[in-house]
Amino acid sequence: MELTKTAVPTSPDDDAHRPSDHELERRRFRRSRRRRHTWISALCTVLALVAVGAAAVSSPGWERVDSLFLDGAELRAAFPELLRGFWLNIQMFLVAEVLILVLGLLIALVRVTRAPGLQPLRLAATVYVDVFRGVPTLLLVFLVGFGLPALQLQGTPTQPWVLGVIALVLSYAAYVGEVFQAGLNSVHPAQRNAARALGLNQRQTLRHVVLPQAVRNVVPPLLNDFIALQKDTALVAVLGPLEALRAAQIKADYDFNYTPYLGAALLFIAVTIPLTRFADRLQRRAAQRTWAETGR
Repeated sequence: MELTKTAVPTSPDDDAHRPSDHELERRRFRRSRRRRHTWISALCTVLALVAVGAAAVSSPGWERVDSLFLDGAELRAAFPELLRGFWLNIQMFLVAEVLILVLGLLIALVRVTRAPGLQPLRLAATVYVDVFRGVPTLLLVFLVGFGLPALQLQGTPTQPWVLGVIALVLSYAAYVGEVFQAGLNSVHPAQRNAARALGLNQRQTLRHVVLPQAVRNVVPPLLNDFIALQKDTALVAVLGPLEALRAAQIKADYDFNYTPYLGAALLFIAVTIPLTRFADRLQRRAAQRTWAETGR
């Protein structure tokens, strides 16, 4: 049996969606320009790094800096202790992050509510945000770390790292509360009206309509706050817990070499850079989503 090929009919819509030769040429030009810009950016970056490195190596005090800050043997000897201390930083960060999210969300919900009976709570939340956003985090660590045990109240924690986490939570909850409040206010009132028209009460509207959209809008700035929180866990070193910065300080004071500080910095960088790139990616996706919604 002989098989014959049958032509598949093409619809006018297929021809309409097929890119023209001019459009294909524009796409090729854009790809070529993008590759060229990438190569130029990479070359300029490499040249700048080489120039900075050459200037540093040729400086008169380079040998002393190399021996005090870039001693490989000293870094290898201190790294296990730094890694154990950095694990404490991560634990403080994880505990503080959960508490900050809960407290910040509660503050935001209190501040956006309009119930007359909650006016004292709204006033207290506003005062809390104003005060703790104005106090430097390091000063707050000192005040909580040394002032809270001095009260000698029953049940007051005595572990330095716990006191440090309390200070970080009090400080960052004020910032996160403002972020959540901005996210709640960014939800269009039409969303609330539509939910009420569907028969949802105020609490159901907040839970099922407003909160999901608000949280989605504020994820990128929240990640930026938590990146800063991860770094600020090093401030707890002033209270004495053996975290990464404190371990580096002890090692540096013992050997009169500052390379352990560089090791501690590398550990923080290893965590913060991936989080930063992830936050940037979320911000780009949010911007693209906004442009797509406004372009409809």
